[in-house]
Amino acid sequence: MKPEDRFFNGTETAPAIDTLPERSRLAAEYQWRLEDIFESDARWEEAFARVEKRIPEFAAFPGKLGESAENLLNCLQLRDRVQEELGRLTLYAGLKSDQDTRVSRYQAYNDQTASLRVRVNQAISFIQPEILAIPEEKLYALLNANPELSAYRHFFEDLLRSRAHVLPPEQERLLAMSGEIAQGPYNIFSMFNNADIKFPTIRDEQGKEIEVTKGRYARLMESLDRRVRRDAFFAMYGSYGKWTNTLAAALSSGVKTNIFYARARNYSSAIAAALDGDNIPLSVYENVLDTVQRNLEPLHRYMKMRKSILGLEELHPWDLSVPLVSEVKFEIPYREALEIIRAGLRPLGENYLSVLEESLSEGWIDVYENQGKRSGAYSWSTYGVHPYILLNYNDTLDNAFTIAHELGHALHSHFTHREQPYHYSRYTTFVAEVASTLNENLLVDYLLRHTDDPQKKLYLLNQYIDQIRGTVYMQALFAEFEKIIHQKTEAGEALTAELLSGLARELYLRYLGPEFAMDPEYDINWCRIPHFYYGFYVYQYVTGFSAAAALSIKILEGDAAARDAYLHFLSRGSSDYSINLLKDAGVDMTSPASIEATTKLMDRLLDEMEALQGSLHNIPFNRQGKGSINSQG
Repeated sequence: MKPEDRFFNGTETAPAIDTLPERSRLAAEYQWRLEDIFESDARWEEAFARVEKRIPEFAAFPGKLGESAENLLNCLQLRDRVQEELGRLTLYAGLKSDQDTRVSRYQAYNDQTASLRVRVNQAISFIQPEILAIPEEKLYALLNANPELSAYRHFFEDLLRSRAHVLPPEQERLLAMSGEIAQGPYNIFSMFNNADIKFPTIRDEQGKEIEVTKGRYARLMESLDRRVRRDAFFAMYGSYGKWTNTLAAALSSGVKTNIFYARARNYSSAIAAALDGDNIPLSVYENVLDTVQRNLEPLHRYMKMRKSILGLEELHPWDLSVPLVSEVKFEIPYREALEIIRAGLRPLGENYLSVLEESLSEGWIDVYENQGKRSGAYSWSTYGVHPYILLNYNDTLDNAFTIAHELGHALHSHFTHREQPYHYSRYTTFVAEVASTLNENLLVDYLLRHTDDPQKKLYLLNQYIDQIRGTVYMQALFAEFEKIIHQKTEAGEALTAELLSGLARELYLRYLGPEFAMDPEYDINWCRIPHFYYGFYVYQYVTGFSAAAALSIKILEGDAAARDAYLHFLSRGSSDYSINLLKDAGVDMTSPASIEATTKLMDRLLDEMEALQGSLHNIPFNRQGKGSINSQG
């Protein structure tokens, strides 16, 4: 059997390699099993009608939640049952649509569930304001009077915590009405960034004219031809450079929107408002910035090493992504990737591995690309059914890491759903990337310990170091940028393009160190970052990666107590605040220790890279040199 035939039904002949197969031709073992959600479309439609019929039941509760523990409990249980079934409706419609986006029936199912969700949210919108209107002493008396209601204690405590920032009903109504307008800055940026901006053509490695696009840019930055990288860089940043005033106005409006809502809800600052949603202390954010700033030496050391290995007189922005080792290729068929992942995740123990086996063999994963299938990869889960993973597997190392990453999310959801009631079945963004990143860390450690080829080992070390650079150091830089621009706006300063570019330049020079040559065009990198419109989001990349690194180091050292604490963390969902969940697992994100563990890990990886580089002189390093640039002028 030819390699390209391996995922087709045994009676079928694979199409030409350049042609994607229709879904019907893929073997069932490589497709997810959606009948585990609903046996058929007809069962989905019955469930949809069932939820519709339950919406009027909420009308019996407004004005009565404080009358008795029974009323309050019945209302919350009705809300949970309706939302649980709505979750399954949404999951089935979404997965059916994503497996073949051309099928209009499932596009319609998606639209129907979105509309139904709006109607459900309208019907339950009275619950939280009415609970907050109950005097606190009386609310706790209701809780203590009913053991079933007491299971919601953390939910009530979290709700009461927000009381000082909940406004009178008419003011809440006005803020709600402004919500669509508040999306304006991001929508304008997104439309410009995804639809309107165009980039010029450059010559590729073979001299062929190609248009630079955002999708191609990452690949071009990895080109072994330095001239190609440089030309792509100037094509990208030259185009953004024509719009800096417009993009500064959009970003300034986004920052002012955050400040408006923070002040309207009586917060001391925009950052305080953003962190309060997950009850994250400001000290956590400050700890990210302070600890990374005190530990820039590993990054500076890596910049110096990169410059030396590439043989450059100056290290420019277009030299930061090219692999240091050339001619490395990992071919990892899907079944082989699963074997590697099984071995790599073995330190997590038999309980984890038994669920891992279930995920790999019981219809959780949709593996290969087919005509009409959504691109990319994700894990999607809802209460009451096992998680699902979408892949578009293509036998690469990155794809193998993607499997491990998405399995981390999926098993996190599985353990939480198994141990928690519905109302604690979701986990916050603050902890969401811990399980996925920890799996990747275990996998790369396994590969490094079981790879004999020195080129591949250097490639893996380089990739791991670059992941720390991008996820910890660069996201900390972005988090500091975001904090400063909000503070300046709160103090009455105008966010002009000149101010934003000057600040970005200062941060890049400080973070990347003396070996980095900062081109003026790179000053405007803030123009391209959509996360600056998300409101203090990026610091969570640093905390998530650092928590995962600290936990994985302990687990790899054979610390059984650390492993068990981590597995317990996976089962807790939102039953406590995120900062407490991580602290119980063994990482205190208010302390420098976890982030310092990541910077020390980077130092150790650099030691390994230097030792391997020094002992082997026949490695084909990707040496560039100043003479390899032939600019198009």
